[in-house]
Amino acid sequence: MIIGIPKEEDYSAIQEKRVGLNPIGVHEIIEMGAKVYIEKKAGAEAGFSDKAYEDAGAVITYSKEEIYQRADMVIKVKRPEAYELSLCRKGITILAYHHLAIATQSLIEMMEKLELTAIGYEIIQRKNGTLPVLKPMSMIAGRLAPQIAGYLLETGKKGGRGILLGGLPGIPPAEVVILGAGTLGFWAAHTFAGLDCSVYMLDTSWDKLEEAEEKIGRIVTMVITKKNLAKVVTFADVLVGAVLEPGKRAPILITRDMVKTMKEGTVILDFSIDQGGCIETSRLTPNLDSVYKDEGVIHFAMPNVPSLVARTSTSTLTNALIP
Repeated sequence: MIIGIPKEEDYSAIQEKRVGLNPIGVHEIIEMGAKVYIEKKAGAEAGFSDKAYEDAGAVITYSKEEIYQRADMVIKVKRPEAYELSLCRKGITILAYHHLAIATQSLIEMMEKLELTAIGYEIIQRKNGTLPVLKPMSMIAGRLAPQIAGYLLETGKKGGRGILLGGLPGIPPAEVVILGAGTLGFWAAHTFAGLDCSVYMLDTSWDKLEEAEEKIGRIVTMVITKKNLAKVVTFADVLVGAVLEPGKRAPILITRDMVKTMKEGTVILDFSIDQGGCIETSRLTPNLDSVYKDEGVIHFAMPNVPSLVARTSTSTLTNALIP
């Protein structure tokens, strides 16, 4: 089998720094009998040189078209854009975080005409319901949440309230509300709690809330109801959207009217934006520089947060794909 690994391109404003496989993963699949073509500088943003891939046995190509015309299977990170699809031959298989629930109809029609097989990492599911390729990216995003929130809360950065997440003796810590007790929500709660924040976690699943309380401790758990949501947003310094319904658009849990009740300079991190977002006032923010204020609240809704730590997330993705 011929495997192709293209360089992730910024055809939209979203900047993707990850690459489909690291050199170790390339070496592993070559040992299994595959031939691998990788586009020049595909791994550069993640800290992997062309020489490292050549040493692993890959062939470096200088044309994206060559990747899509030669390969039986393409391994990438982002859903292919229209330009990339225009380079594909019929019947190709593309592995990526496709998130087709929010893809445009024209893009889906292009895929159908190509008769390609699109395997979405985000919906690969084990019999026990776990998502083995999405889970590690959710873990990374959850662990990054306090870093992002802390930065945005700083005085003079983006208009934050000037709050230290963990507080000090005589000074209360930040109040952090997390919507969703899945992998991302769990690790966000774990990391915020480790910084001594006051953490409130809401979910529809009592079992997940019980598990979070047992494993993390030091958090308050609540069942998602309109009344509870309306209550917690009024005191939140940080509101984290971590809601996931695999293969579907995320439900809107927080309305604009609720956002209006939040304090000036508080922070919303809507990690559900890659499935449409779970907060009515959220719109896509390609990076940290593009955050915005709406109703006085700072909004961050970057769809590929793990790209902020591209080397770690590329290696983690490789481990998930080639155990």
